[in-house]
Amino acid sequence: MSRSKKSRKPGMNSSAEIIVTRNRSEADVEGRLRKKQKKQKGLKAGSRHSDAVAHKDQHGKTVRDPRLGSKKKIPLVVEAKKKPTKQQRRISAEQELEMLENDAQLNVLLDRVENGEKLGAGLQKYVDEKLDRIEVLMKQLGLFDEEDDTEVEEPEQPKATTHLTHTDEELLAQFEDVDLNQYKD
Repeated sequence: MSRSKKSRKPGMNSSAEIIVTRNRSEADVEGRLRKKQKKQKGLKAGSRHSDAVAHKDQHGKTVRDPRLGSKKKIPLVVEAKKKPTKQQRRISAEQELEMLENDAQLNVLLDRVENGEKLGAGLQKYVDEKLDRIEVLMKQLGLFDEEDDTEVEEPEQPKATTHLTHTDEELLAQFEDVDLNQYKD
């Protein structure tokens, strides 16, 4: 864009005005901008916090201040929790028992045990916990039979009497009941 500037030279007649026009080229404009930027050294004036706000806006979403706290509503009156009824407890026990019986990992581990494989300590602990829980649920539901328990009981050993004072009749009966063939090799 051209600009016209009036110029007055000494000794000139004031009636005759000479108009001098100056053209600014793009090079002049760029040179002035570079010169202006060289003059501006250092940080922009303003608060030290304004830089952080500008940084948040660059990411597109603002970071929520964790100090503000939760917006979750807090009840002012605490209501007592209802205990489940027997029927509800029974239904939940049935569901848990069904879930344990359909547990694929437990079934695979039980098959491995039946085949005579030794399980590691962690897997054996897992199997024992699940079997104990199944037993408790079955007892709770009334499905567990004591006869189904396959634990081997040790034969009973004759118990030593802990009474220090025995009557003569007790000692005689005890002597007569002793099987001497038991002590032969």
